[in-house]
Amino acid sequence: MRNSTRIKKLEKVFESMIVKMNLDINDDSLKNTPHRIAKMFVNETCRGLYDKAPKITVFDNQWKYDWMVLVKDIAVKSLCEHHFQPFIGICHIAYIPWQKIIWLSKFSRIVDWFARRPQVQEKLTSQVYEYLKEKLWTEDIAVYMKAEHLCMKIRGVNEHKSETITSKLWGSFLTDDKVRQEFYSVIG
Repeated sequence: MRNSTRIKKLEKVFESMIVKMNLDINDDSLKNTPHRIAKMFVNETCRGLYDKAPKITVFDNQWKYDWMVLVKDIAVKSLCEHHFQPFIGICHIAYIPWQKIIWLSKFSRIVDWFARRPQVQEKLTSQVYEYLKEKLWTEDIAVYMKAEHLCMKIRGVNEHKSETITSKLWGSFLTDDKVRQEFYSVIG
C-alpha cells in the first residue's frame, strides 16, 4: 500500500475519533487536524513501519582493529505501543570488530529506523542489537538506552522524573569485567 493511500485511510479514522470526542471538526483549528495526524504517523513517527531498512555497507576490518568502537548519545524518538505516547532518549552502542566494520553514521540510521514505529523500549534495544550482530559478524556488542516515557509522565502515575534504562550486552561486554567497566565508564 502506498503512503498516500495509508494517509487517506488514517485521516478518516482520526476524523471519526475527533468527532466521537465531541469536538467540532469544522472548527478552524481542527479542520485539517485528521490529515496532519495521519501524515505525521505515516511519514514521521511511524515511518520505520513503511521505509526500507537503511542501507548498511560493511567493510572488511583490514586494519585488524580489535578495540571498542563506541557511538554515544544517538537520539531515540519512538512511540510506546501501549498508549501511543512518545518516549524520547538516547542510545549508546559499542562493538569490538572482528572481521567487519561499518561507517559510524549508520548506527544513528539503524536506531532511528527501528525507533520509528510503536513498540516498547526493551524490544527496541534487542532489535538494534540483533541487527548489528547480523551485519557486523560479531557478538561483542553493547546497546544501552535511556529514555523518558510520556505515558508515565502525563498519564497514569504522572511520574515526571523517571527514566527507563535498558541494555543488551553480549560477548566480551557481558563476560569480561574490564570491557564492561570500560563501556560503562565511557558512557558515564
